Amino acid sequence: MRRKSDDNRNKRTQKNFGGNKNRKPNFSKKFNKPKPQKADKNPNDDLMRLNKFIANAGVCSRREADELIKTGAVEVNGMMITEMGYKVKPDDEVRYDGELLTPEKKVYVLLNKPKNFITTTSDERDRKTVMDLIANATSARIFPVGRLDRQTTGVLLFTNDGDLTKKLTHPSHQVRKIYHVVLDKSLHGEDLQKIMDGIRMEEGVAKVDKISFIEGKAHNEVGVEIHIGWNRVVRRIFEKLGYKIEHLDRVSFAGLTKKNLKRGDWRILERDEINFLKMM
Repeated sequence: MRRKSDDNRNKRTQKNFGGNKNRKPNFSKKFNKPKPQKADKNPNDDLMRLNKFIANAGVCSRREADELIKTGAVEVNGMMITEMGYKVKPDDEVRYDGELLTPEKKVYVLLNKPKNFITTTSDERDRKTVMDLIANATSARIFPVGRLDRQTTGVLLFTNDGDLTKKLTHPSHQVRKIYHVVLDKSLHGEDLQKIMDGIRMEEGVAKVDKISFIEGKAHNEVGVEIHIGWNRVVRRIFEKLGYKIEHLDRVSFAGLTKKNLKRGDWRILERDEINFLKMM
C-alpha cells in the first residue's frame, strides 16, 4: 500500500520538473562559476639577478658581469658579493669598483666610422677613438658592439644593452656583415673561387657567405658577406692570396646600413630597427 507521504513526494518532484512525468530534467542551465581570485604578488617579482643589473647599468654583458662578481669587484649594500645567481631588490645599492651603478635607459647609436679612429673606449697612447665621435650622442655609458680596425670604415653600433651586445657578437647567432672591398689589383676568378671554398687560417677555415664583383666597377672591387667575427678576418683572407686591401668599408651590420649617414656622423636607432635586432 502506498503511503500518503509517497504521493506528496511525487507531486513535489513533478512540480520541480515542470509537472510533466515524461519530461526529462534540463541540466544544461549554466551556473555562474566563481571568478578566480588574483594571487597575491610574489615579493620575488621585484628581484633582479645581479649580473643582469650590472649589464643594464651599461658596464658589460651578463657573462662578463659574472666574472666581475667572481673576482669580488661588486658590492651590494656595502657587502662583497661573489655568489652566482644573487638577486638584488630595487632599493639595493650596487657598486662596481666603488662606483654606484644605476640601471640606465637603453640607448642605441649608429655611427658611420671614418678612418684613423680606433674602436675602443680609451687609448693609453692618446689616439683618436670612436668614442670621440659620439661624445654628444647621449649622457649614458654606451660601448661599441664588436670592433672595426683603425683603417676600416662604415657601420658601427653602440649601446648599453648588454644582452643585445652578447647576442650580436656571439658566433652562434651568425650575424651578417657586408663589406665593400677595394684591392690593389684585380681579383682573379680562381682566387674568388678559393675564397668561396674557404681559406685556411690559424682559427680554422674562414668561409664567406657570399662574394661577388660589384656591378659597374672594376674587378678590384668586390662585395663580401660574412658572419664569422675573427680579428681582421676579411683583410687576412685577401692577404693570404697575395692581395692588399686599399679600402675596406662595412656597409651593413645585422641589417643596419649607413644610408643617408655621412662619414663621421651618427644617429639614434629607430624603434622598428631596435625591435628587429631583438627578434633576430
